[in-house]
Amino acid sequence: MGAGGIAGILLVVLTAAAGQQSPPIFNPGAPGAPSRVVSADEAVALGRSTFTGDDVAFMQHMIVHHAQAVEMVALLETQGVDPGVRRLGQRIALGQQAEMDLMRAWLAQRGQPLDMPGMGDAHGGMDHSAHAGHVMPASDTPVMPGMLSPAQMQTLAAARGPAFDRLFLEGMIQHHQGALDMVDGLMARPGAAEDTLLSDFTNSVVADQSAEILRMQSLLSDIRTPHPEERP
Repeated sequence: MGAGGIAGILLVVLTAAAGQQSPPIFNPGAPGAPSRVVSADEAVALGRSTFTGDDVAFMQHMIVHHAQAVEMVALLETQGVDPGVRRLGQRIALGQQAEMDLMRAWLAQRGQPLDMPGMGDAHGGMDHSAHAGHVMPASDTPVMPGMLSPAQMQTLAAARGPAFDRLFLEGMIQHHQGALDMVDGLMARPGAAEDTLLSDFTNSVVADQSAEILRMQSLLSDIRTPHPEERP
């Protein structure tokens, strides 16, 4: 093939490549402001950096919320008896531990503290507060709405067998519903959850925990009738 033929082929290839350029990426402007075209690199950077104070508070709160669920499953491992409940609990603990790692990474990558001010020592609350040498009763007030209160956690820790399984399911259903309420609260805030990773995370929380609530309700209906060893 001659030089002219090779040049012609190159011209066709270059023309085709030019015609296959990626479409422009638009970044919406503020209300009343026009959109602007951004590069692919800018789009990725914007997806990583667009977050609000409400987003940060949500992640900080959800870490504490997940930590209590993991604590509840740790009790299940030694005090529950229903194998179906135990399997579900193990799956919940694995999922919530992985999500805690994701949330901590999200906060760290954005230069945000892992603990919200005043919540660094928040936990499930199974211990008592001491005052003047006396042990005070556990509080009926949870660390945040949807979580079990310290008193509820103590009741759970004291239960054994089928009674524990029922309390665990009832408490975890309450706990999961609290997480769904937290997502709803975040979505109601202006400009919240526009971060791509955070948006994906909240969608996952809603899908996974809604499905787990249905599964726990089914398990709970199977064990509401007292076992023979529980009857007087």
